[in-house]
Amino acid sequence: MRHGKKFNHLSRKSAHRKAMLSNMACSLIEHKRINTTVAKAKALRGFVEPLITKSKTDSTHSRRLVFSKLKNKYAVTELFREVAPKVADREGGYTRIIRTGTRLGDNAEMCMIELVDFNELYGKETGKKTTRRSRRGGKSGSKGGAQATTAAAATAKAGDKKAEKKDDAKKEEE
Repeated sequence: MRHGKKFNHLSRKSAHRKAMLSNMACSLIEHKRINTTVAKAKALRGFVEPLITKSKTDSTHSRRLVFSKLKNKYAVTELFREVAPKVADREGGYTRIIRTGTRLGDNAEMCMIELVDFNELYGKETGKKTTRRSRRGGKSGSKGGAQATTAAAATAKAGDKKAEKKDDAKKEEE
């Protein structure tokens, strides 16, 4: 029975688990994103987020606490110099887990874990879109929209036929 067991042991002894999480946290801090299994990513999130919170206060004590967990001085300096200033205004939730499918060999669920503030794709909105829409139906009402979609569909079909002709020509040359 697993009464009172609050975290995933990841089928490892405690020393192996601590070393693995420490290494994964160092890699995450240095590279800003890593690919791993979902179970390891969830365990890593619980390991690295308190360290990032400690890094917000740059003192000797907090550096020593973080170093005792990471055991890598390059990762500690990276955490305190680059990561901490970016997440200073954030209350928590410094990491994001994005599922990427399953691994070919053993069908394990894979994911990408990344630091939230270092992803430019999900960056902050640059500005609001201000579009004006009237309630009245104008000349470009539903009829105009339908004509535009049928024209776009016809263009797409013509492009598909050209691609098929090119493929047929390549097959004939071989």
